[in-house]
Amino acid sequence: MESKLIILGIIVLGAIAIAQLTRLYELARKNRKEEEHEIPNRDNYLNSKLMLVFNVFQFGGFLYLVYKYGWTGRGPSASLEGQSTDWLLNLNFIIIILVFFITNFLLFYFAYKYVRRPGVKAYYFSHSNKLELLWTSVPAVVLAVIIILGLKTWNEITAPAAKDAVKIELYAQRFNWTARYAGMDNTLGRSDYKLITASNELGLITSASIDSSINAMMQGPDGILDIKKKLNDNDLVLSDSVATSLQERLDRKERLIRLLQQMKATHNSKEDAAAWNDIIQKDTLYLCKDQAYEFSFRSKDVIHSAYFPHFRQQMNTVPGLSTRLKFTPIHTTKEMRKIKNLATFNYVLMCNKICGGAHYGMKMIVVVMDKNEYQKWMKNKMKQTFRNSFIPATAAAPIETPAKES
Repeated sequence: MESKLIILGIIVLGAIAIAQLTRLYELARKNRKEEEHEIPNRDNYLNSKLMLVFNVFQFGGFLYLVYKYGWTGRGPSASLEGQSTDWLLNLNFIIIILVFFITNFLLFYFAYKYVRRPGVKAYYFSHSNKLELLWTSVPAVVLAVIIILGLKTWNEITAPAAKDAVKIELYAQRFNWTARYAGMDNTLGRSDYKLITASNELGLITSASIDSSINAMMQGPDGILDIKKKLNDNDLVLSDSVATSLQERLDRKERLIRLLQQMKATHNSKEDAAAWNDIIQKDTLYLCKDQAYEFSFRSKDVIHSAYFPHFRQQMNTVPGLSTRLKFTPIHTTKEMRKIKNLATFNYVLMCNKICGGAHYGMKMIVVVMDKNEYQKWMKNKMKQTFRNSFIPATAAAPIETPAKES
């Protein structure tokens, strides 16, 4: 606390000292009977030289930062697709840095070269068609090249994934990620938000999960039967506001259960297998080096953004909409630790949209393994499929089928 007060005091005293020095300078000018707009030639020459000195320090500082922290500070790309985007970004940086050096050098050099000199009148230059054409056409051509290459790269990274790409779904909710691997058949089972329960948090569609959701909707705590019992209980005194709230919940649940009944009537049980062998993985996402992956994304609540900084990939996750991206890891976690010379390095999946108070903690560690390690891990996970983890809601009473709407 004392050190903070000392620092604050020094800053205040420094500001006061600068203000007093400025005042002394103004008084000295008045004593010399000089107007504010009259700048001595000596000051002009000094400032012109300082312009060059500043330009040298500016370029030197920039080159030092590039030398110390690398070309861009991003490190090497960890995915095949990321190499394409890195190449395009590097090209953009080369163009920008070249323009930066040229324009800044000319800016400060001209300030030095064309400093005001006694008896020399400034040349008035009004217009030049050639110069107008030059600084219009050159940026247009450069931008055209950048845009064409950008579209080419965009089409490559958004093209359909390879046929052998492993399918993984990433489910976003505040404030964590859940991964779902497609299992042995490499086909993700279908899902629906209406089937989300405690034992089916991703809402996977199977005959059993539909029945389980209907049972939970009808007979679970605060289910349809429970609400009807409260509304029809003559011994239970309800205020008007409570009764209205219960009736509104009952109406919503009855509409929802009609949709569940329709889903059950149209569901093909042959599709169950695609969902039963899906593997749900939390906390850590495991990937295989040199294996193509196709990721699909869903969001439970708000818009999130799946950001893989080391793989140079990002995709928004939108409630009610499925989005996709693809990439192929090219360095294992162990290899990247050696490349970066950092034993604690880990790949990470982050949320790049401010999604709430704990947004900062919405992360998932990504581990890239070689083929043998990955196959061993996957072999163990095959025993932890959705079929093994799903616990259906037990039917405690006969299910009432809602009456059809007239």
